[in-house]
Amino acid sequence: MSISPLVSILIPVYNAEPYLRETLDSALNQTWRNIEIILVDDGSKDDSLVIAKSYKSKGVKVISQGQNKGQTAALNRCLAEAKGDFIQYLDADDILEPQKIEVQIKRLLEEPSGTLAIAPWARFYHNDLLTAKFVPNNDWCDFDDPIAWLVECWTGHGTMPPGSWLYPREIIEKTGLWHEELTLNNDMEYFTRAVLASRRLVFCPEAKWYYRSGNPSLSGQRSEKALWSQYEVIRLSTERLLSVENSDRTRYAAACSWQHFVFLAYHRLPELVQYAEKKITELGGCDVKPGGGSLFRVLRDIFGWKAAMNLQRFYYRYRYQINY
Repeated sequence: MSISPLVSILIPVYNAEPYLRETLDSALNQTWRNIEIILVDDGSKDDSLVIAKSYKSKGVKVISQGQNKGQTAALNRCLAEAKGDFIQYLDADDILEPQKIEVQIKRLLEEPSGTLAIAPWARFYHNDLLTAKFVPNNDWCDFDDPIAWLVECWTGHGTMPPGSWLYPREIIEKTGLWHEELTLNNDMEYFTRAVLASRRLVFCPEAKWYYRSGNPSLSGQRSEKALWSQYEVIRLSTERLLSVENSDRTRYAAACSWQHFVFLAYHRLPELVQYAEKKITELGGCDVKPGGGSLFRVLRDIFGWKAAMNLQRFYYRYRYQINY
């Protein structure tokens, strides 16, 4: 591999007009200069495509899908166009710090093949980076055992959104394409395959990036379609993990993933909740509890989480007329 490998920054876009310039500028301002930026507009109804085309003179490759085919279809189109030795995924409203890619590249060039790089991230609100806080999790460290990282993540001790990762081409090829039928939390299914295709994970504390919150999108919805997608994500992810290692630790991690789905889908899709609870029992159970405010946690610990959620739903429906 070249001492200055090419990095492909892949940006799927749908109705990101208010944020897209900031995201593209953060990609263009990377201190690692050997980059290509590929943007696929997924049928935006706002001026996202107009903004994207204004960056063509700066070297951004812009592709329009014409119609809305979904984020994962846009990601797969990006991958088809990418020529890089490494892949950086970037949502159209998130922000990379200038040295993010350089720090991870330099670390990966020191590591054996089959190594994935991950980075710290901070959630920010109201379009204000000053609200960002980096909150370390137990998965913010090196892992010689990739499955141990998945177990740590799934048991509720952290998460790693798409922008954190820098993927070597060899792992991308082993991982395969994004699953285009998945809409909610599709990154979990993808990075499960990627982690299982890797030999080692390295954490790069100086390679920071920012995750924008408060932007209405499918990922923030509890629609029936979104929950069915989440169900499929967990089914595919847990089956994949257990096919590689079926042990006490992986069964517990899989049970915890199903338990988190139960918390999300409770009151919404009882038939899927029932199936998920059956899987949890078959896998040996999970003692994870749902989070919430201080009053919710008190009620949860006294009466159990189901009673607490029922009371919470009653409160929202009659206090705010919200079908929570």
